[in-house]
Amino acid sequence: MSIVEYKAIVEYGDRAIIFVGMNHFYPLVVQRGQVMHSKYGAFPHDWMVGKTFGSKIWARNNKGWLYILHPTAELWTLSLLHRTQVIYSTDISMIISELEIMPGCLVIESGTGSGSLSHAIIRAVSPNGKLLTYEFHNERADKAENDFKLNGLNHLVTVHCRNVCQEGFDITSEADAVILDLPIPWEAIPYAKQALKPGGRICCFSPCIEQVQRSCMCLRDHGFIDVKVLETILRPYRVKKMELPIANTGNCESFQSNERSDPSTSHHENKSKRELLSTFPVATTPGHTGYLTFATFYPQE
Repeated sequence: MSIVEYKAIVEYGDRAIIFVGMNHFYPLVVQRGQVMHSKYGAFPHDWMVGKTFGSKIWARNNKGWLYILHPTAELWTLSLLHRTQVIYSTDISMIISELEIMPGCLVIESGTGSGSLSHAIIRAVSPNGKLLTYEFHNERADKAENDFKLNGLNHLVTVHCRNVCQEGFDITSEADAVILDLPIPWEAIPYAKQALKPGGRICCFSPCIEQVQRSCMCLRDHGFIDVKVLETILRPYRVKKMELPIANTGNCESFQSNERSDPSTSHHENKSKRELLSTFPVATTPGHTGYLTFATFYPQE
């Protein structure tokens, strides 16, 4: 069972994502004889085995239901336990695109945290790439390593427990990309420079603009070029059908005959209506998450 390798049928030992309602996702390891209890009812794991991923599973009371889904990097981001603040898919997609991460790349990530970004990177570099991820907190590193193992990704990632701001990374001039999700990324930039191959790219994720300013100064001081800062704001739109009355453009005969046709109806009801397709942004949109600072490293001649 793996995020990077799809399978159709649920089996014992699989890590699945459970969907029980709008924005409610939960990770679940399917185990023999176990029962998942929720406010929607009791769901025996044995009833899930043999079903196709995406199936609707009914509770014992035949009232509640859930969907059992195959794990993906996006679903994992929505369902994982937040050990730290996570990076969501909007920023993740921009990071992977700007760093040009593709199959076969060697990527360094500092600040493993809850592993949201890690899973997306692993999928991008598979099947023959590698992620080296660094986390200074020992317990978080162990839990992230366990998640990678349960999700079938441990052959594509190596977890290190280390403070990279003081000890740096394990490689020299090999990494295609380095990602720094740290409170003080400027202290790790010299080590990132040593780890990057010529033409390698770096990304710093920073919530505050003061962190961005200092990171940009440090990047330029260490010879990085093409320094740029982005803020990715997601603006969802809704598309729905609406009925609107046809405007009176001055055709008096048609308007008067329409009124005479049925005196019992109101003036508003007599007007003809037309069905239109309307597009508009949703009332509330996600706001600021963080700033993405990108740069490229080329050795000075």
